[in-house]
Amino acid sequence: MIEQQSLFISLGDEQKLHLRYIAQPNSEGPAVFFMHGAVENGKIFYTESNKGLAPFLASLGYRCYVADLRGRGLSLPEISANSNYGQTEAIMEDIPAMLDYICKHSGGFPRFWVAHSWGGVLMNSYFARFCDAIEKVDACVYFGSKRSLHNRHVSKYLQANLIWYGLAPLYTKKHGFLPAKSLNWGSDNETKKSHQQGMNWAKRKPWIDSDDGFDYAASLKNMTLPPILHIAGVKDKALAQPIDIKKFMQESGRGIQELRVYGRKNGHQHNYGHIDMLTHTEAHKDQFKDLLDWFARFDRFAPH
Repeated sequence: MIEQQSLFISLGDEQKLHLRYIAQPNSEGPAVFFMHGAVENGKIFYTESNKGLAPFLASLGYRCYVADLRGRGLSLPEISANSNYGQTEAIMEDIPAMLDYICKHSGGFPRFWVAHSWGGVLMNSYFARFCDAIEKVDACVYFGSKRSLHNRHVSKYLQANLIWYGLAPLYTKKHGFLPAKSLNWGSDNETKKSHQQGMNWAKRKPWIDSDDGFDYAASLKNMTLPPILHIAGVKDKALAQPIDIKKFMQESGRGIQELRVYGRKNGHQHNYGHIDMLTHTEAHKDQFKDLLDWFARFDRFAPH
């Protein structure tokens, strides 16, 4: 039996961060930390009826902690024109607060990390700032994670150039935040600052923080991050083609990294896209299975 519980973390006087805890009762299995991407929330990893990657891992004994960044999902309050936080706060405040809570709740630092899309950028940004955490993490798996776009597919020009760089700033200026949910551009909204920083980082420019000038690319260059399995879908033409992911891998240190592309031509059950690489009913036979093997391969407590 798998149970779900909402955990809330007070962040200052006004903010509450939400973690969805998904596990079997009294489980003592390894803790897994999940991070969603832009215009998203933690629901990319689970449903309340226990479908998705987090319940799948929970059924195998893992204890899953699925993040909702500030203002997203069940975190409170929701994003509004008064929300003045962005990527920097996610890296410097949200993620550290969540990890501290997970340590106390689970009895140890989460040894396995999973991200979707921009969540992988946030996780690697955290490693760049808090390098002491690297040795505590056994392995990571990133689904469709990239920083900058290098592919030239026509859908990239529509989704990135026209929408993200063209229309989104206009809506952000009008509303004071990006109402992506009502526009059907994503499952959650984005603050003005977060969108602006995301636009800057997604360009082929230095990966530098606009708040304090911290150079993420320079910091990561000589680091050895935890082993990272990168997952791409053959139908993900706009947001994370192999060329985009490979560029992200190149600027993510000198550790073990591997890219696998999932689609029927490679012997998989389905031609996966950017979202259904996590939500498709056949995913457990393909990338979820390979995720388990990746975890087992680098699990410091597993017999090898």
